[in-house]
Amino acid sequence: MNQSISQYIESLLPSRNELFQEMESLAEKEHVPIMEQTAIDVMLQFMRMQNPVKILEIGTAIGYSALRMSEALPDAEIVTIEIDPNRAEQARKYIQASGKDGRINILEGDALELVEKVKEQGPYDAIFIDAAKGQYLKFFNMYGSMLNDRGCIYSDNVLFRGYVATETVDQRRFRSLARKMKEFNSFLMGHNDYITTIIPVGDGLAVSRKR
Repeated sequence: MNQSISQYIESLLPSRNELFQEMESLAEKEHVPIMEQTAIDVMLQFMRMQNPVKILEIGTAIGYSALRMSEALPDAEIVTIEIDPNRAEQARKYIQASGKDGRINILEGDALELVEKVKEQGPYDAIFIDAAKGQYLKFFNMYGSMLNDRGCIYSDNVLFRGYVATETVDQRRFRSLARKMKEFNSFLMGHNDYITTIIPVGDGLAVSRKR
């Protein structure tokens, strides 16, 4: 999206409460990857229309997205996975400060190794993927089976800074991730069990509805 248009839309969004503003400042200071405001606003609107009761989030970070989802969907329960123990501890503190610790359950560890534990708490109406980009395809395949009929999988960062749309990526690490995200996007769009749309907000949001 044109940067000026993105900034204009963001200027129209309601201001967040003090806790969210504190988390946004921390994320900027410590370079924590949280969703861009235009993208999370679109995702939350889709979720309000879907109205999921049970949500799985892959990639807690400091708990920002989990708390935003919890605020938008006051009846939803959220299971969220974080591999970094320091980030998981930060998330716990913010979740406790918000009073949402009864509705948000953090599972600490590698999402590729927690399948059985996550399955015990499912099935899920919505799954949100916002973790290691190189593992998106594995996450989708591993956890998609835990999705209820007509459930949705939301995947952030699918346009990866625009690198998926260009053949010239300077850094080798970015080239590899761009290739994997392009493969993931093609996988989504060609999947027989899901209807997917990719929305060019933030860093790219894919919404996949189970047929």
